[in-house]
Amino acid sequence: MMERVTLIMDLFERPQTHLTLEAVSRRTHLPRSTTHRILDQLVRLDWLRHTAAGYTLGPRALGLGGREIGHSALRAAAAPHLLDLAVRTRMVVHLAVLDGPEIYYLDKVGGRAAVDIPSKVGGRAVAHCTGLGKAMLAWLPPEEIDARYTQAMERRTPHSIGRLDELHRELGLIRRRNGLAIDRGECFPDLGCVGVALRGPEGPLGAISVVGDGRSALELVAPLVVNAVRAVSDDLFAAPRPERRDMPELVG
Repeated sequence: MMERVTLIMDLFERPQTHLTLEAVSRRTHLPRSTTHRILDQLVRLDWLRHTAAGYTLGPRALGLGGREIGHSALRAAAAPHLLDLAVRTRMVVHLAVLDGPEIYYLDKVGGRAAVDIPSKVGGRAVAHCTGLGKAMLAWLPPEEIDARYTQAMERRTPHSIGRLDELHRELGLIRRRNGLAIDRGECFPDLGCVGVALRGPEGPLGAISVVGDGRSALELVAPLVVNAVRAVSDDLFAAPRPERRDMPELVG
């Protein structure tokens, strides 16, 4: 039994991995009925979750460092594209993930220009005051937005969103712009950014933004940000390794 469980769990190499019952059965060479029974047990024990996109790692597995592994995988996939985006735009580039009502910066690229931007890797910022945060919040269900903002909303500058109804209107606008989020002096005075979320099967995994003068035409670099997000997504969700053909078939 432990061998079969190990065969199944080894397929979930990254927190973003989603596999159907048929895919798990085919790749482990286990009978479908046996696979289904084991998957059900793993779901009941919170090692896996069953979603519309298939099976994925559950809270118990993620609690054993899976979240940090996921951040490392995202950062590794994004790194060359962040550098390319910084070179093309000559602006500071951020990579961040959503953590409750805040964002958590995973990476920051921009050479000497980055020194002038008051953000740091490992630091946090209020999500609704940043292009990064708004880009990710836009793809969450409205009720989840309400749950994240049960307290008074912090305003970092006079331009910050300060009410929940304002935030919902802004997120609707972002969705109508196909995910493009713009911040002009909402988090840091005189600075602006344009951000786009990296989306997985169940919602936003992270976001990329470029930062510059809040008075500049940030929309002009938006296509480059979109292309960078697409490239990271392609690398992050690359096709899985070829199936092993020499694995002995186990019978149920």
